[in-house]
Amino acid sequence: MTAGADTGFSTRQVHAGSVSAPATPRATPIYLTAGFTFSDLDESAEHFGTGAGFGYSRTGNPTVQAVEERLASLEGGDQAILVSSGQAAVTVALLALAGAGDHVVVSEHIYEGTRGLLLDNLARLGIETTFVDVSDLDAVRAAVTPRTKALFAETLSNARNDVLDVAAVAAIGAERGIPLVVDSTFTTPYLLRPIEHGAAVVVHSASKFLAGQGAVLGGVIVDDGRFDAAASGHLFPHLVQTDRLGGASYAEKHGPRARGQYLRESVAPRFGPSPSPLNAFLIGQGIETLSLRVERQSANALVVARWLEDRPEVERVDYVGLASHPHHALGEKYLRGGHGSVFTVTLRGGLEAARHLVQSVRLITHMTHLGDVRSLILHPQSTSHSARTVSERERAGVFPGTVRLSIGIEDVGDILADLEQALVGVPSAERETVVL
Repeated sequence: MTAGADTGFSTRQVHAGSVSAPATPRATPIYLTAGFTFSDLDESAEHFGTGAGFGYSRTGNPTVQAVEERLASLEGGDQAILVSSGQAAVTVALLALAGAGDHVVVSEHIYEGTRGLLLDNLARLGIETTFVDVSDLDAVRAAVTPRTKALFAETLSNARNDVLDVAAVAAIGAERGIPLVVDSTFTTPYLLRPIEHGAAVVVHSASKFLAGQGAVLGGVIVDDGRFDAAASGHLFPHLVQTDRLGGASYAEKHGPRARGQYLRESVAPRFGPSPSPLNAFLIGQGIETLSLRVERQSANALVVARWLEDRPEVERVDYVGLASHPHHALGEKYLRGGHGSVFTVTLRGGLEAARHLVQSVRLITHMTHLGDVRSLILHPQSTSHSARTVSERERAGVFPGTVRLSIGIEDVGDILADLEQALVGVPSAERETVVL
């Protein structure tokens, strides 16, 4: 039946104009729909039986799929699962690996939202966390127990800019069949592809560099497609045992893709952090200029960091692109095309100096975000790291006079001019006690 002039108004308002356009668009179309029609009963049965095609946007959408395929390609992974936020990506990745009674080993230098997830939420589900300094490989190895199901770290630490030795930490996990999950938001696949160095799963907050424009939220999980049932099946019975109806296990059905398919079919859709197709479209548009933006942001950041390092108001600059950073050599090993654009600077004048700088910038935006085309500034002690003790903050490189910068793509001379005028009249004080 077609919605012609002889059909009722209510019929026409939902059916008229639904004929597909004959032209093929060059840009990825936005399939902004909750569900998809089936041609017959057999097609719907096939979809529910094998996952073929599209049925409901929570389980799959053409716009979302196009972005997932692009991200998997850029990361060098087997498949990507797009979700609603970076926090959702971390949650889904960890819940696919660990459950009640299990244990994870996590870098102590991670995003506070992830730290809270582990300490407050996953702990209530019976998942225990041991935090370690992942630059101490002996500490990582010593923290692993028979119950450990994952190692988790960030490629560049917030806020000290330490570089994760991906290959070394991944090797520790591989000794016992434990996957390394890496949050690579700060580095993006343009600067570093952790899977190439042994990581099993990579997550991103796509809201940051991948989207680039600061307009939408999104997250992504990329699986390497190298699940080894023989080596690590004992740790993940949900991947190697028959399903609850006695059917084939994920490992039997998907082989080395079992972990990724479990993420896609079981965890992400059931917990429900589905991405909007519109958000997926905008993330996909952002990805098209990722290399250009990250290259420019990194180049600008290096200029700004060098300039700040020479300023008399500055106590220290924690940017891995500087030769003075303790992880500079490791950064040279892993990072290609730049050293990233997010780093911290600690002012000699302490809290009041930081307050003056944050409240005096004009071009640089004061907000809780990063990876934007615009330069951004934030005071970690009073915001992102406010839930940590003084000693915990100091171990992370956060002091009263510390501010975090996320450098954008503006003309670098304008960024420097803004910082220079903002530093005029900055309160001075005795040098802060900086404990590394």
